[in-house]
Amino acid sequence: MSEQGGRRRVSKGKQALLIFAVVFVVAAAVCAGNATYTINEQEQAVITTFGVSHAVTEPGLHVKIPFIQQVTKVNTTIQSLQIGYDEYGNTIESESVMITSDFNFVDVDFYVEYRVSDPVKYVYASKQPKVILKNIAQSCIRDAISNYDVDSVLTTGKGEIQSNIKAMITSELETYDIGLALVNISIQDSQPPTTAVMEAFKAVETAKQGKETSINNANKYRNEKLPIAEADVDQVLQKAEAQKNQRVNEANAEVAMFNAQFEEYQKNPELTKQRMFYEAMEEILPQMRVIIDGTDSTSTMLHEQLSGSVSQEQTGASTSEGGTN
Repeated sequence: MSEQGGRRRVSKGKQALLIFAVVFVVAAAVCAGNATYTINEQEQAVITTFGVSHAVTEPGLHVKIPFIQQVTKVNTTIQSLQIGYDEYGNTIESESVMITSDFNFVDVDFYVEYRVSDPVKYVYASKQPKVILKNIAQSCIRDAISNYDVDSVLTTGKGEIQSNIKAMITSELETYDIGLALVNISIQDSQPPTTAVMEAFKAVETAKQGKETSINNANKYRNEKLPIAEADVDQVLQKAEAQKNQRVNEANAEVAMFNAQFEEYQKNPELTKQRMFYEAMEEILPQMRVIIDGTDSTSTMLHEQLSGSVSQEQTGASTSEGGTN
């Protein structure tokens, strides 16, 4: 009995040792698996040790203390969320319908792009940072839309509205400091909430485009005709300037000639008078017609006088013929 009891005790000791070895190996394997972690290129990790956290940004294989340090991986790529519609494109009226400064309703959808800027704050500063971002975005969007009229929201003011909303959201995220940064926000679609109003705005937009087309055509016509008109004006001005200079030069020449003659006249009045008479006759005599009547005496008549007498004779002859008839 004693030998059998001793054998049983030895057997139980071996079994306990075997169980301990198995447990030790399993525990070692678990510890080894829990002592390493891997960070991808588009991730960062938050390591927490007894409530103190820090970020690990380098990708690759890293080591941690098992069961003491906790690892939370964070996606650092650009992510997105929709406001006013879901991922299937269905409208969410509670998010999309807004009121403008001129008390009109519009249906506006936004696409928001963001990324994690601080992994530690993203993990521990708030429970739901994405929800907070969406609430901030909706508040800023409604605030911005309320400062613009419906025409600006639907047509011409989209770029300015997006810039203002982006600045407002960025400022709010800095205030809340939840580890998120806004990359961009854009208006996906904006339209009136009813079909009738939508058609009216389309008609207005068509009229505006027609107005722009007419203005462009008018500017084109002006640009074509204006250079021609300016060239004509320049030609007329140059011609007038040339005539002015010609008249001025002629007047100056006549004044110079008159002054020269006057100086000569003062020196010798009689000789100057005679010279002026000869010069005048040089101009008059070529226009005179000399008629000799065959007698010893000759009579000279000016061409104008002869022409006048001939015309008078013809007039008298025609008058007499008319009376005879």
